[in-house]
This record gives sequence, C-alpha cells and structure tokens, in this order.
Amino acid sequence: MSITFEAVARRLRDAYAGGVVPPLRDALDPTDASGAYAVQTINTRFWEAQGRRIVGRKAGLTAKAVQAQLGVDQPDFGVLFDDMRVADRGRLDPARTIQPKAEAEIAFIVGADLSDPDTTTEQVAAAVASVHAAIEIVDSRIADWKITFADTVADNGSSAFFVLADDGLSLAGLDLEGAAMEMTVNGAVASTGVGAAALGNPLNAAAWLARILAGRGEPLKAGDILLAGALGPMVTLTPGDHVEARIAGIGTCSFKYKA
Repeated sequence: MSITFEAVARRLRDAYAGGVVPPLRDALDPTDASGAYAVQTINTRFWEAQGRRIVGRKAGLTAKAVQAQLGVDQPDFGVLFDDMRVADRGRLDPARTIQPKAEAEIAFIVGADLSDPDTTTEQVAAAVASVHAAIEIVDSRIADWKITFADTVADNGSSAFFVLADDGLSLAGLDLEGAAMEMTVNGAVASTGVGAAALGNPLNAAAWLARILAGRGEPLKAGDILLAGALGPMVTLTPGDHVEARIAGIGTCSFKYKA
C-alpha cells in the first residue's frame, strides 16, 4: 500500500482541528476491517501518549438495517476517553464538533473484568454494575458523512462525546429488550426506538464487544463504561438545541448543545 496506516491516522487526527477530509478510499478498502482497526489503534496510542485516559468503549453499527446500508455483517467499536464525557444536564460547546449527530443508547458500567474471548451474554449480565440512559454524540471527520465501514472504524467509530445519566439502576428486573426510547430536541420528539435495536438486546451487543476486546488482549475492565449502540435514528444537531433521551424503566439524561 502506497499510503501508510500512520499517514491515514495523522490525516484523521489533523481533521479534528483542520476540518473534514475526503473518504479514505485511497488508503482503505471499504470493508478492510483489519486495516481500519490498525489506523484506529495508532490514534488511540497517540492520544494515550498525549495524556488522554480510556474510560470505556462504544459499540456501533448494532442495528441490522445500518449494517445492510454499509454492506457489512458485524458491528464495530470505538474508544471512549475521559475528555469525551459531557455532564448529564450539562453543555457541549458547538465549537468542539464538526458535523455532529445525537443518538440515544443504553449504557453499562462494568463491575468486573471481562477477559474471556468466549464471554457470554450471561457473563456480561453478571458483571454489570449499573445500567444508564445515555446519549452518544457521534461526529465524522469524513466529509458529508460519506462513510464506509472502514471509514467509520478508522475514525474511532465516528465517536465524539457522550452523556451518561447520573443515576444508574441494577440490571435485575430490567426489560432491556423491550425498553422504549424517546429522544426529544427542544421538547419535540426527534427519534424513537427500542432496546431490541441493539443486536436484539443491548446485552448481546455488550457480549459481542467483550469477546472482541478480550481476543485483542484489551479486555473490558471493572469501572469501564460501555455504550451498547443506538436504539433509534440519529438526529443532526443545531447550536442551541436541548437534547433529552428518555428510556422507559431505565432513566433520562440530557444536554444542551450551546457554548
């Protein structure tokens, strides 16, 4: 390959300050998962060396319809850093984003290490310390969101920021699969969905991610935050927006997209 993974990683890093870049077709085949994760890992290590701290992971492409749209048969993942967290009921300065969208999710805080490459859904459930309503603010360094699987993976799963409800619940007795989601923007319903959108159940998405990360030698650890995938359509953000996610039986969180 004439263009190195290091060069692609640098291109994406520079886009955070310099603005969007064209799709990465000149360097990555649209379905090149290994190459895309290699680029993601280069930037993860770079940012860690700059002092950013990993606090968890996000699962993406957990909806079958989105997988079909991108021509892939698997979810993807990205890294969550400490400086990506927006306080519940806090603010996100639009100047920190490029072309952001919000999506409502169910999140877990892991209470025990998950180091088995064959981790089951039941093992994940036993390890969950708390369940939270969450909002992921996705963003893309790729122009006009014209992404393939490789583009979004290389670009840290198109991640940007996230909001986690302050109040979490014990997993016992919760209906994650049937939990209805409603996300409002400025009081108007902008997206609806259900827990089953995340690979049939958010715990399935969590178990998939636990297996993948354990197989890579980077297992989920006690205290990690895990975003289990969107429960409904993404919504484009406009400065001044107030976004709130309500997930039945689980909780509510919100943020304001303003300086």
